[in-house]
Amino acid sequence: QVQLVESGGGLVQAGGSLRLSCAASGRTFDSLTMGWFRQAPGQEREFVAAIRFAGTSTYYASSVKGRFTISKDNAKNTVYLQMNSLKPEDTAVYFCSANQWGNIYERAPDKYDYWGQGTQVTVSS
Repeated sequence: QVQLVESGGGLVQAGGSLRLSCAASGRTFDSLTMGWFRQAPGQEREFVAAIRFAGTSTYYASSVKGRFTISKDNAKNTVYLQMNSLKPEDTAVYFCSANQWGNIYERAPDKYDYWGQGTQVTVSS
């Protein structure tokens, strides 16, 4: 089992920045692919970014590439999502997720096995 706890959401004006954190616990992390997803009201959960605890490869949705950065601190078993140049359309609940031995290019939520509780990000215009 893997437990994931997100933090860092909030309210920010358009053009501002937020950093989300996801602390992972429970098992060996080198085998984990970590993903960030988001879900706006009435919409499906969508992929945002992914990274593996082992290695340095990252992958982003086109809608956030160049504005968001996913990173990790292996010593803290924590993954971050730095969000810059935020837009009102980035407003959503953001979820941290994990799957074992997964491909970082996998965008489907059902490929991820573990989920955090979500954190609200609201961007005002």
